[in-house]
Amino acid sequence: MTYRSLADVSESIRQRHVSPVDLVNECLEKIERLNPTLRAFITVTGDQARQGAERAEAEIAGGKWRGPLHGIPVGIKDFFDTAGIRTTAAFAAFENRVPTKDAEAVRRLREAGAIVIGKTNMHELGMGTTSVISHFGSVHNPWDPGYVAGGSSGGSGAAIAAGLCYATLDTDAIGSCRLPASCCGVTGFKATYGLVSTKGILEGEPVDEFIIRLGHAAFMCRSADDAAILLGVLGNPRASDSKFKTDGRTAIGSAKHPRLGVVTNFKATPEVRAAFLKTIDTFHTLGYATTDRRSSPGISLARSRKHRGRPNHDLTSTVQGDPGRVVAHDNGCHAHDRRGR
Repeated sequence: MTYRSLADVSESIRQRHVSPVDLVNECLEKIERLNPTLRAFITVTGDQARQGAERAEAEIAGGKWRGPLHGIPVGIKDFFDTAGIRTTAAFAAFENRVPTKDAEAVRRLREAGAIVIGKTNMHELGMGTTSVISHFGSVHNPWDPGYVAGGSSGGSGAAIAAGLCYATLDTDAIGSCRLPASCCGVTGFKATYGLVSTKGILEGEPVDEFIIRLGHAAFMCRSADDAAILLGVLGNPRASDSKFKTDGRTAIGSAKHPRLGVVTNFKATPEVRAAFLKTIDTFHTLGYATTDRRSSPGISLARSRKHRGRPNHDLTSTVQGDPGRVVAHDNGCHAHDRRGR
């Protein structure tokens, strides 16, 4: 059941062929069995999830179906604040950090009837592409635990691929969602800047303005249809003039002849380049037009690298109560210790 797409299982819930309680219980059983190996979740909210599933089932039975996310178990990257549930960013200093309110995107998911089943693991403070460095242990790839799951949202990619939940709320500055989606063989979607709210990511902690400009909200799921459903719920209607706001699947169906941009100034190994070019040929075979484009950095990558490797005065801030630890934010923040640890 948990390997079905969100779109598929949502319709079964609406028709009352599938119970949200059964879905949550199946996800929790798989988490209990697989999470000790995968470390996809930092915190599992089993009791709350079961209570939410019972409410969802009663509402749907009473004719109050809220939409395609109603009764669907989802994970939240442990960057996004969740009221009463610790939000750690996989960072030791935040191990017992418990927010008092939900991030805006989390609030939207809950209002749509989604059931938060837990907080997914990640590369510490969002500053890495492997999810190996985490206070709660390295994330492992479900296809082969000897491989990384990608990062920084590695726990989310592992959770979707292993069938531990149906969707996850994530972040992406320069690949934090798309990399683990690729590593784990699932669908990752980086929303246009401002389209999905980032308000409530470690709210109250020091944030660098430069990285705020890079940070996007994102999500993972299993298909384009699933992504359209999530965008329909999470997308900010004020940030877009699109008429497809209730269910993004309508937009997919209306796009008869979309044109795809193909980046040409990329570097890749021969094997990866061949796979990339083969994919373009497949799009042509399916009738899609493509346009060659050169990517524009838009930001100073040199500054980004400097920011990553050696935080300076302009790009850092001190963690409250610990003057020895500096935080430089990238899609959140990165830990660097003056004491050399």
